[in-house]
Amino acid sequence: MIDKIKKALQDASDVIKDQTSSLSEGAKEKTYQLIDEWLQIFPKLEIYGLEVNSFGLSVALSPALEAELIGDHKKFTPERINQILQENKSSAALTSVFTTIKTAYTLHRKTYANLRDPLIVKIKVKITPEINVIIGEPLIQ
Repeated sequence: MIDKIKKALQDASDVIKDQTSSLSEGAKEKTYQLIDEWLQIFPKLEIYGLEVNSFGLSVALSPALEAELIGDHKKFTPERINQILQENKSSAALTSVFTTIKTAYTLHRKTYANLRDPLIVKIKVKITPEINVIIGEPLIQ
């Protein structure tokens, strides 16, 4: 009887392992597709004035692409950002980047602080993409 229970538990464990493996493979594949989609916007970001400063890929259970872009504040006036957003309504990735930049500038203006160079945009593409906008040189990395 104990052998039957052990066998049933082993079978259940094997099924769970197989499902987990297939789930993680599916997540990896989805992440790589997402990364590929984001790679297509980097040339456009450069055209708009955001130069790729660093670029990296981490491969793990949850792969991620990371890029840091640097820009000049003068190229990103509120009017220019709104124009870029209008031109790129169909691109969720570009819209996400420029909406985040616009929001960062809006919040920064509320602090009455001076704009400090450079404008840094950090993008991390993983299952849930992450965009950070930094105004000035960050002291904490």
